[in-house]
Amino acid sequence: MGRSVRMFEIIQLLRNSDRPCTAQKIAEDLEVTKRTVYRDIASLQALRVPIEGEAGVGYIMRSGFDLPPINFDVEEAEAITVGLAMITRTGDKGLKRAARSAAQKLADATPLSSTLFASSYGAEEPKSIDLSDVRRAIREEQKLRITYRRADETESERTILPIAIAYHSDAIVLAGWCELRNDFRHFRPDRISSYSVLPETFLGDGDRLRQDWIKSYSEWL
Repeated sequence: MGRSVRMFEIIQLLRNSDRPCTAQKIAEDLEVTKRTVYRDIASLQALRVPIEGEAGVGYIMRSGFDLPPINFDVEEAEAITVGLAMITRTGDKGLKRAARSAAQKLADATPLSSTLFASSYGAEEPKSIDLSDVRRAIREEQKLRITYRRADETESERTILPIAIAYHSDAIVLAGWCELRNDFRHFRPDRISSYSVLPETFLGDGDRLRQDWIKSYSEWL
């Protein structure tokens, strides 16, 4: 999620709430850190968005502030309808939850298609890892420590720099720089038996690593 989109989401959360929203609650909803929320709210306030409150108390939006309506043509509405429906095939419970929320927001703002549907068949949801944590680690450029089971059932401990998730029709693939192998590796989340998000970061290197990975492994995309 880009910063502009995230700031839009903060505005929407505050507009739709009838009570103050804490930074912790906003951070959980948007899957970012509280520090990121504080920074974004400060930026919004600097842009004269009428957000009131403070850290530790909560934030509210003063009445009277609104955003321009969203309008889609027929083709755009159909594309969005199918796209959101197909997210159920990813096996990522966090994305599925976000898709339902997005669909409701869009339905409140503009008509979407009621004639198109998508099968929910797809990758199974991994049991031992929350992909929301992985996506947050990718965004925040934090390292992961994982216990990984290979196809031959052997296990190894890895520290990786997560850079991307590829959702295939029958499997989910996590791409990252593996410190053990000193190279890019692909990991199936359903073979990760345990994990932890480390305090160590690789800030500023994520985009470069991602571009190198895309060049080397374009056949995966």
